[in-house]
Amino acid sequence: MKVAIQGEPGSFSHEAARRMVPGCTLLPCARSVEVFDHLEAGDIPVAVIPIENTLAGTVTEHADLLLARDVFIQREFHLRIIHNLIAARGVKKHQLRRAFSHPVALDQCRDFFKKNPQIQSTPFYDTAGSVKHVVEAGLRDAAGIASKHAAGVYKGRILAAGIEDDKRNFTRFFLLRRGKQKRILRGANKTSIAFGLKNVPGALYKALRVFADRDISLSKIESRPMRGRPWEYVFYADFLRGDDKLARGALMQLNAVADMVKVLGVYPAA
Repeated sequence: MKVAIQGEPGSFSHEAARRMVPGCTLLPCARSVEVFDHLEAGDIPVAVIPIENTLAGTVTEHADLLLARDVFIQREFHLRIIHNLIAARGVKKHQLRRAFSHPVALDQCRDFFKKNPQIQSTPFYDTAGSVKHVVEAGLRDAAGIASKHAAGVYKGRILAAGIEDDKRNFTRFFLLRRGKQKRILRGANKTSIAFGLKNVPGALYKALRVFADRDISLSKIESRPMRGRPWEYVFYADFLRGDDKLARGALMQLNAVADMVKVLGVYPAA
């Protein structure tokens, strides 16, 4: 099966896709929006995207795209993120003056840069792409920060392993299908939604009460600005129920008190 991901082969998205869809063929995309474009156009049946990291929080661009596009979350997966300092073969750590990687990855390695002030953190479009760049360009004063898999793909050498600040560093990934092809898997017990409210007293209380009254646990809630509507916000929430009578009743009541409700996915909790 062909799977669209954002980033180069060897990226963490690549690793998550291999775990979620064994034997898959990758369609790497330079930008996140291209992943959604390919999926909606029917060029590929599924896509894998990172949605949240335990250190860096939500991938906001992907949250916005989940709301804007006709896609459906079918599965989630938690990947342990281990960052490695990877250079071209023959390069020594004391030669390094720059370390390239995705800004989110760099942010997860702050302690490393504090301990190695001679190495400047340098933003790059992708973790695996940073390794590809330093190896193919033969850079002698630079390294990339990426997965162990990226070192193997691009024939790089790991100079330091596990340089992330927190060893309980995980990224949550979603497996997406087109909205028209949505399918709820057996054992689905988690639902992701987005909803908008009028800016009036008690609006959020009334929205959350539909879950509290049914003893439905919300595992996450956060707000994001609404595009084209300054100072208005959309709420994203995950709750621990599948497509059952209790959940459907909660969503029906939420629709009565909210301006907008979109079910982003119903899937088995990781």
